[in-house]
Amino acid sequence: MKNLTELKGDWNETKGKLKQKFALLTDNDVLLTEGKKDEMLGRLQIKLGTTKEELHKIISEL
Repeated sequence: MKNLTELKGDWNETKGKLKQKFALLTDNDVLLTEGKKDEMLGRLQIKLGTTKEELHKIISEL
């Protein structure tokens, strides 16, 4: 998975694709704030029922 700087640069596009692919996601689920990357990824894992590795794969394939 990309580092936080790379992820933040692409995040608006990536979160839009995630929300299209998984309609159950809300804006709060994909909110990326400074120092909260792990918290956001944890929310996505729970909401999507995926492992950390599966989530990283999903995001990197978007």
